[in-house]
Amino acid sequence: MKRAQGKGILDLRIHNLRDWTTDKHHVVDDAPFGGGQGMVMKPEPIFAAVADLKHRTSKVLLMSPAGRRLDQQMAAELAQELHLIIICGHYEGIDHRVIEHLVDLEISIGDYVLTNGAIAAVVLVDAIARLLTGVLGDEQSAADDSFSTGLLETPQYTRPAEFRGWKVPEVLLSGNHHQIAQWRKEQALKRTHQNRPDLLK
Repeated sequence: MKRAQGKGILDLRIHNLRDWTTDKHHVVDDAPFGGGQGMVMKPEPIFAAVADLKHRTSKVLLMSPAGRRLDQQMAAELAQELHLIIICGHYEGIDHRVIEHLVDLEISIGDYVLTNGAIAAVVLVDAIARLLTGVLGDEQSAADDSFSTGLLETPQYTRPAEFRGWKVPEVLLSGNHHQIAQWRKEQALKRTHQNRPDLLK
């Protein structure tokens, strides 16, 4: 990601919501109406921040365990967007008026809860950034990744050809590209069936 920014492919900026508060203590959260544990992020600083940062091409995202689950297809779609604003949820949640009137898409990185949305946002940004042209050393790398073809990635091997008695499959040493491609497809199917059979449905 640092190289992508250095090359001018990616412009990544981090903002502190407290910069858009108007009270002397820079409060960004408050107790939930109706009672309950924890605190809820207030709408005012979020709306103010997005108003300052947003332009015509912006898409506003919210990291939330209640969102659509991030997958490779979503990352590829978001990589086509010109400007993303990512709101990081925190505490017990975020005032729902932000979701109803400001957010274009809620995104979850999995069926679990994190301390805050900044961790999830880093995952999202990395998944998107590596799909931008020029970020990876070899553009084919992203095309061959797990999920890009609908299957998990095929097993990979490197030197030495034998390690602790375990040998690299002979086909990979054969130089026969047709057989290698066939072997890789078979292994990707096998690995997907073992680890993620849901992808084959």
